[in-house]
Amino acid sequence: MNLLITNIKKIVQVETTAKHKLKVCGSDMSKLETLDNAYILIQGDKITEIGSMSEIGNFISIIDTEIDATDRMVFPSFCDSHTHLVYAGSREIEYIDKIKGLSYEEIARRGGGILNSAKRLHNTSEEELSMQALERLNEIKQLGTGAVEIKSGYGLNLHDELKMLRVIAWLKEISPLTIKTTFLGAHAVPAEYKGRQHDYVDLVVNEMIPAIAHEKLADYIDVFCDKGFFTV
Repeated sequence: MNLLITNIKKIVQVETTAKHKLKVCGSDMSKLETLDNAYILIQGDKITEIGSMSEIGNFISIIDTEIDATDRMVFPSFCDSHTHLVYAGSREIEYIDKIKGLSYEEIARRGGGILNSAKRLHNTSEEELSMQALERLNEIKQLGTGAVEIKSGYGLNLHDELKMLRVIAWLKEISPLTIKTTFLGAHAVPAEYKGRQHDYVDLVVNEMIPAIAHEKLADYIDVFCDKGFFTV
């Protein structure tokens, strides 16, 4: 489908040169180029042309849909590179602990944190997790997110990590968003492995990763390196 958006009050974050930027950093981060009274031509799944309405060409023969964006602005979608959308219940009570200055390690010692989420997830079905996660995914879509990374890491055993990753795989199938999956089995040391951290790492390496690779359930692997958790 070819789409033409016309009379855009302002397009935010445009490039005025054809040279591709590999990255933006330093003082360039404070620069945000815009284009006023503009149009965008989208052909298929790619933006093929942008420009000023005063220079717009005749696209009538190729356009399927036209949107008049008078008095409206167009922004690029957000790319959210770190989320935990698949979880059971909530830990908002721990925000109070964080506001008081407690560390992840201190919150975990009090029975909160990642292990608390792991316990809740273990007692929640895959179907219920899917419905909760879909609701959150739709919410971030409505707020402007177009691409998102979703981590596992609240399972901490093979069965529950697979459960989380299968939910993410289902979200990939049904959502228009670009979703990347990260396996985060080394998110915390489960209570039953307390004092045996190396044994748990062996479980992640020798059992979890091969099973996840076999089902092709993850794009990336992550490890939580922090005091009281895992080392580099």
